[in-house]
Amino acid sequence: MVMGLPMLRRAGLVLAVSTFGLAGLALADDPPQPRNEATAPAGQKGGRGGNAQNAAQASPPASDRRLPGDQTTKQTLDLPGRTLNFAATAGSVRVFDDKGEPLADIATTSYELDGADRATRPVTFLFNGGPGASSAWLQFGVAGPWRLPLDGEALSPSASPEVKPNAETWLDFTDLVFIDPVGTGYSRVIASGEDARKRFYSVDGDVNSIALVIRRWLEKHNRLTSPKFVAGESYGGIRGPKVVRQLQIQSGVGVRGLILVSPLLDFREFTGTSLLQYVATLPSYVAVAREAKGPVKRADLADVEAYARGEFLADLVKGKADKEASNRLADKVAELTGIDQAVSRRLAGRFDVGEFRRELDRNNGMVTGRYDASVRGLDPYPDSSSSRFGDPSGDALQAPLTSAAVDVLTRKLNWRPDGSYEVLNGAVERNWDFGSGINPPQSLSELRQILATDAKLNVLVAHGLFDLATPYFGTRRALDQLPAFVTSRVKFVVYPGGHMFYSRDGSRQAFRGEVEALIRE
Repeated sequence: MVMGLPMLRRAGLVLAVSTFGLAGLALADDPPQPRNEATAPAGQKGGRGGNAQNAAQASPPASDRRLPGDQTTKQTLDLPGRTLNFAATAGSVRVFDDKGEPLADIATTSYELDGADRATRPVTFLFNGGPGASSAWLQFGVAGPWRLPLDGEALSPSASPEVKPNAETWLDFTDLVFIDPVGTGYSRVIASGEDARKRFYSVDGDVNSIALVIRRWLEKHNRLTSPKFVAGESYGGIRGPKVVRQLQIQSGVGVRGLILVSPLLDFREFTGTSLLQYVATLPSYVAVAREAKGPVKRADLADVEAYARGEFLADLVKGKADKEASNRLADKVAELTGIDQAVSRRLAGRFDVGEFRRELDRNNGMVTGRYDASVRGLDPYPDSSSSRFGDPSGDALQAPLTSAAVDVLTRKLNWRPDGSYEVLNGAVERNWDFGSGINPPQSLSELRQILATDAKLNVLVAHGLFDLATPYFGTRRALDQLPAFVTSRVKFVVYPGGHMFYSRDGSRQAFRGEVEALIRE
């Protein structure tokens, strides 16, 4: 999930990937001797002075916050035409600093098929985004052995959290390891004080910790020779290429494929006065308007994509001072979306996501979702001059998804940590360090590097048509700027649906086929 695009605007639009001084650390279930094979995320210089000291003194001892040991259970999954027998392990990887002091416990849930050759059996590491989202969305929405319905009547806080066998699980062709970054799921900082937390709540610190967890899991499970794949969703688009690069260069782990689900690759399109944010969102706006009249596929939007790249962008560049261009643009947007022409002219055809979500069906007092704009919900303040509404396509999922994750971990997998399970932790985003330079975070540089470094590495990028959190056309435009040598190794697919397009049966089934083709290649 992407939680933080508005936050970037509030942060002054000078966000960047920071350069951190990295302190060495080791990973183990017991404190090891310091070694130089990897580095840990390091906190920024400075701190909160007396406040940080008081917080550290008030914190419970690290031993009181540690997660319980790994728990492995044998599982059987009965699916149409097949039965899968596998080992499920719920546990964590403990992260230490270079002095052997514990910093954090990072939770993982892994599924390994029985009877497979561990040396040749693929293994895929999956994480979500946010920052602040656990891996429950990918685990129980698309890839894991059990699935929670995420659409239709299930789109309600009071919907049943009972999971069902997932006929589209990826376990048929790859073992699965779901990673919950610090502050999500049950993962937690176990050291005292705020400095330890700062090590992980940053772009680079987060990437380093995930890469270290992957390396340590491979060591613990004797899987260093297995073909390895990485999958990230949403802000996982920032994480994914950076994690693969870290694994290639620092951790001594090669990755065969990268799967990006509804990724955000570059924050620059969604901040400040960038005109590209309107280019990125326009095709999805029109897809939502057309979907209300019948099924829509990406091919049905060829005219809109051509307009967005051409006349729309040209009129945007001319600016509002050119009244003729401004009115022409506004009228065309009104025609394409069905939004009132007067409203479109008032906004000069430049609808940010919040404005579109409210204006599309305002006459009926309805707002669209952000994660999936094809989902409508009631505006709690329809007569207000300001926008005060949530996301009907996302807010309703948090309760059943949280309950489902806790139930699977504690009842099916018999792993019972203390504390609360965080499926979407807003505190992580609020405390996230995006940097302080002039360049907002982006992973396109790392994407170029990993593809140039390994000629055998392939990438699959998948999006939903109706996603306004990470619009598909923004990613398409970004990928079009990559050098020609990667063209055959980056596949881009778009499905009906939103940010979690896999909630739709047809989209989930088609996506599984693409993932299987990538991994079996």
